[in-house]
Amino acid sequence: MSGGTLKKMIMAVAAISMMATLSACGRKGPLEAPNASVGVEKSAGGKAAQDEVPDRPFVLDGMI
Repeated sequence: MSGGTLKKMIMAVAAISMMATLSACGRKGPLEAPNASVGVEKSAGGKAAQDEVPDRPFVLDGMI
């Protein structure tokens, strides 16, 4: 095999491998809607009953 043919074969195998890997990503099927009850429930005080989660900064927040 010459150098050009070998390079083409390696590129073809790499492309096929990448396509096979990317085609297997995700879940097959219809999209799922979130529950309607999330964040809608009211507590006795009249405010939405939500869990208070402290805001923690993330390393990449500055890029957004």
